[in-house]
Amino acid sequence: MDLSFIAVFVLATLAVGGVIYALFYPMLSGEARAEKRRKEFAAPAAARTFDREAQARAKRGQVAQSLKDIENRENARNKLTLEQRIQQAGLSWNRKKYYIVSAIMAAVTGLLLFLLSANPIIGLVGLFIGAFGMPHWYLQRCRTARLKKFGNEFPNAIDVITRGIKAGLPLNDCLRIVATEAVEPVKTEFRLIIESQALGLTLTDAAAKLYERMPCPESNFFGIVLAIQQKTGGNLSETLGNLSRVIRDRRKMRDKINAVSMEAKASAGIIACLPPTVALMVYLTSPRYIELLWITQSGKFALVGCAVWMLIGVLIMRKMINFNI
Repeated sequence: MDLSFIAVFVLATLAVGGVIYALFYPMLSGEARAEKRRKEFAAPAAARTFDREAQARAKRGQVAQSLKDIENRENARNKLTLEQRIQQAGLSWNRKKYYIVSAIMAAVTGLLLFLLSANPIIGLVGLFIGAFGMPHWYLQRCRTARLKKFGNEFPNAIDVITRGIKAGLPLNDCLRIVATEAVEPVKTEFRLIIESQALGLTLTDAAAKLYERMPCPESNFFGIVLAIQQKTGGNLSETLGNLSRVIRDRRKMRDKINAVSMEAKASAGIIACLPPTVALMVYLTSPRYIELLWITQSGKFALVGCAVWMLIGVLIMRKMINFNI
């Protein structure tokens, strides 16, 4: 017999034996059963992990829905009436006086624009601005200034209350001290809290109404602190001291951001004032060159388009440089 044939036969036999050994060895040695048992033990853990993840997702969905409901209630509460807006602005007006002032502003603005332009349409625009724009702007400006004064003085009032409590005075006596010696508008707001208590409201309810008159985070924090302390107890002086420190840190952060962003605000102001300034200089030097913008029809369209694009740019820059803390 040929030796090469024998060698090929032996090698083929060894190869077939190796393949059979590789295929059937796990079954004979028990590794397949061990792997199956490991999978059986691991399967419930994976199922439990999946259940926990499903529960976590459901819980997150419930929390998100609760937050959405709270946000909807806050938005509904933020729809202020005219009387509430006047009260937040710190004005002693009523609805009748507001309408009288709006009518006077509308008449003055409309008449002034009509006399300057001799155009009745511009006069009507002035009437609309004076009746609806200027009174709303004035109330918003007074409200913003009053909230700023309240935020600057409120930490000092909390410090007075904290020192009084540490000295052994009751909380109501500390509130009366603030209501008589603090600076406006904190003085008036704490006086209203004292008067609300005299009418039968609890301290927490009276403090909660402070946020309705002063819609700022500081007054909301104060009402929450008093409500939690009344329900759970604790060291009120320490809690109010921490609140005062947090409010001061927020103000420091706000002032720091305003200082850092002042360069961007100055650049935005320069960019916004540059086109009107250049147009005025061109009109003073070469009036016939620029008067085509309001004499010809195409110039009027170009002027309106430039004004619209300029307004869009100013609003975008204002949005970019304003930060809420």
